[in-house]
Amino acid sequence: MFAQEKTDEIEARWDDLASSLVDRFPKAAELMLHAREDVLAFRHFPPQHWKKTWSTNLLERLNEEIKRRTRVVGIFPNDASITRLVGAVLLEQDEHWQLEGRRMFSAESMAAIPSLAELPTQPSLQEAAA
Repeated sequence: MFAQEKTDEIEARWDDLASSLVDRFPKAAELMLHAREDVLAFRHFPPQHWKKTWSTNLLERLNEEIKRRTRVVGIFPNDASITRLVGAVLLEQDEHWQLEGRRMFSAESMAAIPSLAELPTQPSLQEAAA
């Protein structure tokens, strides 16, 4: 579904996939039905943002850096020390992105993002589970 180029194609592919799972994997099909809006949230962004919003590369890289730094310390004396270290890593990463001017999205492409009022209201996965 992520290879589709239009919103209606993405939604149709999601529905096709969910319906193909009903007979063999009914729980998975039900989960897909409830998770639809959360997983396909990227489709409300401009198409040039799609690949960047569904990719987790930046998050995985940041998590690896946090793991690397925490392994060096080994044992933390308390939770506050973990919070300080992880906060410092996140602050360092933010400064790195700001100083290098590395932005995932340009200001022009960000202007094309619809406001919350323009988006259809759908219950999230957490709300549906409650």
